[in-house]
Amino acid sequence: MEELKEYFNIAVRNIRTRSLRSFLTILGIVIGVFLIISLLSLSEGLKATINQQLQAMGGEMIMVMPGSDDDFFSAMMFGGANLQREDLEAIKKAQGVDKVLGFSYTGAIARYKEEAKQIAIAGYDPWKESLDILSIFQGWSLSSGRWPSKGNEILIGSQVATEIFSKEVKAGSEITIKGRKFVVAGILNSLGSKQDDSMVYMDMNVYQDITGEKRGTAAYALVKLKSGVDENTVAENIEDALRETRKRRSGTDEADFSVITSEKMGQIAGNILGVIQMVIIAFASIAIIVGGIGITNSMFTSVRERTKEIGIMKAIGAKNSAILLIFLFEAGIVGLVGGIGGTLFGFLLAKGIEMYGQAHPIFYFSASVTPGLIIFGLVFSFIIGCVSGVLPARTAARLKPVDALRRHE
Repeated sequence: MEELKEYFNIAVRNIRTRSLRSFLTILGIVIGVFLIISLLSLSEGLKATINQQLQAMGGEMIMVMPGSDDDFFSAMMFGGANLQREDLEAIKKAQGVDKVLGFSYTGAIARYKEEAKQIAIAGYDPWKESLDILSIFQGWSLSSGRWPSKGNEILIGSQVATEIFSKEVKAGSEITIKGRKFVVAGILNSLGSKQDDSMVYMDMNVYQDITGEKRGTAAYALVKLKSGVDENTVAENIEDALRETRKRRSGTDEADFSVITSEKMGQIAGNILGVIQMVIIAFASIAIIVGGIGITNSMFTSVRERTKEIGIMKAIGAKNSAILLIFLFEAGIVGLVGGIGGTLFGFLLAKGIEMYGQAHPIFYFSASVTPGLIIFGLVFSFIIGCVSGVLPARTAARLKPVDALRRHE
């Protein structure tokens, strides 16, 4: 034990002696571990947020939209063809369906106190039932005001109230959208994303009046299921009903629509995040490999510089195993210190982005820096350091005392 402690002290002293080189070598490991900790913690936090949102839906809500599953996220972002009146009626008649909420959204110019801004507006149908259902399943709640009761009354997100206009919008205020005046009946608490919090919500009939969208249609549909039914079975019923409707309308039953259950949504999100995490690990691994090569190069340089020292140690009785352990300790310490630095900076960046996101909510999520991730970063960096130091350490251990001393005569 005393011998190991002495080997460790020698390794630390050697690192301190070559402080600049050691710092640059450590920096390579810091960058790799920093990428792993920060990016994986952010992606895990994003996954946890998505799962939380899906759990809020539970197994009682299904989304129906035009287009295939592959186009789901692009359709949500950029929109597409609408569900027609007969599509919505077919969904309502599918076995296991309790309520169907049609909704659409687009951009519009809004004016508040002589200030005009581009905002997003959304229409829901039926309006009052939508408010009741969204309050239960999506957690809609009011920070001030009341729920709308008339066609010219709207709800606004928390960002619309405090961020979009230079003056705060309060309940009871009047906003003009596309030339039509609306009264802000209530202001919603944060819904979990900047997109939702920057939205103005209104009755679908009014929405279609001011946007010119065809009456009775909707961009998407939220389906509330009857109590006790299986969501996958109901999803199949909806698909069958829509195929039959499409066949009557166009003569083909091609499935140009998607029925998204909470389970399927989780799979889609999980697959996308899985690919993102694989890319993150690949880039971080490249950085760590480069750092490991730096350790190997630094250790070989150290062996050449300390050939005489190694020769003297072996001449006075140091075994090959002792020389090997000293250099392995040195490489392992470099890797571990790099891991500690990378973990610390990665943690700080992830938490900094989390705090910024909560203050300026592009998307509300937590950075999931787990003990397991921290331990992985430290152990992995230590192992990389040791592995990178094996070849230089073996080279040093195999030096013969006479040859080592002769090189520096």
